Amino acid sequence: MKPNNTFDEIINCARSLIISGGYNGFSYADISKVVGVRNATIHHHFPTKANLVQVLIVNYRGEVQLGITELERNVPEPVEQLRAYIHYWESCITDATAPFCVCALLATQLPVLPEEVAFEVRAHFRTLSAWLASVLERGAAQGSIRLATSAKIEAESFMATVHGAMLSARAYGDAKIFGVITGSLLKRLL
Repeated sequence: MKPNNTFDEIINCARSLIISGGYNGFSYADISKVVGVRNATIHHHFPTKANLVQVLIVNYRGEVQLGITELERNVPEPVEQLRAYIHYWESCITDATAPFCVCALLATQLPVLPEEVAFEVRAHFRTLSAWLASVLERGAAQGSIRLATSAKIEAESFMATVHGAMLSARAYGDAKIFGVITGSLLKRLL
């Protein structure tokens, strides 16, 4: 998606910088160089870095919710929803458009994040976990998914495995490792 204004360009730039270097890995000066605006312009839109990242995560959570809604509408079967979710991330990692979930990366830094940012990151995890639990429950009720424990615990395990697979793909510099790990996850559930 091409940014349509300076506000969006700043948000998109900050997102890229967080994915590549974390919360403390960028400054307004870094954004200024990439976007081509003065620091004062960034401060006009986002008085503080915490405010910028909070808005970024709120926007990201909205994108995720839209994606889930679209997935629910277009892919009715729970097993296929899980596959589509994994495929989305596999594609993002392979083509490097979004090689890591920004909230998963920020979750590794929760102890040093401002509270307003940490709140949004935790909210993302709660929302994603609830959706995954609902998918797993529906699949178990249909007999297409095997749960070894409660849907809530399985959802947390699924989410942790997908995020861990992102980390492994990054650590090994090999996008294929993501598919190896998540493929094993799906086999266990199906």
